[in-house]
Amino acid sequence: MRVALMTAGSRGDVAPCTGLGHALARAGHEVTLVTHGRFEGLAKEAGLGFHALPVDPRAELESGAGQGLHRATTGAGKLARMIALARSLVADLADAMVAPARQADVLLLSAVLAPVGHVLAEGFGLPSLGVYLQPLAPTGEFLAPVVGVRSLGRTGNRLSARAVNAALDLIFVEAARGMRSRLGLPPAGVRATRHARERQQWPVLHGFSPLVVPRPRDWRAGLDVCGYWWPHCPPTTQLPSSVRDFLLAGPPPVFVGLGSATVPDPERTSADLVASLRAAGLRGIVQRGWAGLHAEGDDMLTVDELPHALVFPHTAAVVHHAGAGTTAAALRAGVPSVPVPVQFDAAFWASRLKALGVSPGSVPLRHLDARALTPLLTRAARSDPHRDRARHLGALIRAEDGCGPVLSWLDRLDRVG
Repeated sequence: MRVALMTAGSRGDVAPCTGLGHALARAGHEVTLVTHGRFEGLAKEAGLGFHALPVDPRAELESGAGQGLHRATTGAGKLARMIALARSLVADLADAMVAPARQADVLLLSAVLAPVGHVLAEGFGLPSLGVYLQPLAPTGEFLAPVVGVRSLGRTGNRLSARAVNAALDLIFVEAARGMRSRLGLPPAGVRATRHARERQQWPVLHGFSPLVVPRPRDWRAGLDVCGYWWPHCPPTTQLPSSVRDFLLAGPPPVFVGLGSATVPDPERTSADLVASLRAAGLRGIVQRGWAGLHAEGDDMLTVDELPHALVFPHTAAVVHHAGAGTTAAALRAGVPSVPVPVQFDAAFWASRLKALGVSPGSVPLRHLDARALTPLLTRAARSDPHRDRARHLGALIRAEDGCGPVLSWLDRLDRVG
């Protein structure tokens, strides 16, 4: 079956799809990863076909509008700024999705591209499946992940998710309308078609562990949690010799990285992180990432991209931005976390880590300093309860098969077809 796996966003939005796509390809499907051109190497490394979408997410985050996200102090404020930024880009993304959809038998759609993907599925008569990394459907059990973590009660929590979904619809209003016209489809609004999908119980599989976020009991039928999709890491991949030597030169270090998040002041953020590590008496591996972090000294090693699956198990703890992908990698490795949430769903994942007992707490980026971070680092790296809980949970998560439910869905589709 020809599968178009469509996603957009940062590396954390794309990397899990490489592992999912690789599993589907090994099962005999012809998989094309449809995402930003800067991630073509990840697709090729996983043995997937590739179709490039325009827009460089790093350039957009580093732009004036992208940096403006840091000036918002609430989740709702950041969401509003993100919507304004995305609306200016989505038309080009939508146009580039047409060709790979036309050549596919089935569409697998991430949350961010689903509104346009549904139009394409309808226009070309294709089945589609949601492959989401965040729990965006309304539930009374927790607040919508992108707006915060403080519960508003069951009714308020459900309303928060409906408001977020309605706000996200605004991004795609014009693009979806234009696409429907282009494909000869009758006029229909994005919100109306989303409600129709909900009534039809359109299937969505969520790529995170039910041990981390159990399936909400009030979710509609068709929404399921299936386990993590791990970024593909070729079996021959090794850590650079400089990293291997550093790991052997002393006690397990702390890995520090903010992934695809950007920061307003890289120098200050780097200094605060390094000062915290040294105050806690810990060595550090500091990943530059999109934030441009760096560290100097014999007790610190600055690195570029490294496979989390290879380096995290050798660390005492991981300081990260609490993106969905890095959160998953730390859990899989069985090591404690100290989240530094930056934006969007980060506070949600950080709160989950603390509730699971694998993190002593978090420090939001805007409050980051050595005084706040050092005690958390000390507890994460040297606390037996956090370390033991992380090891136990990591073993359970590694035993899950997140790709299995997606393969089963495709198999059922193939038999019906």
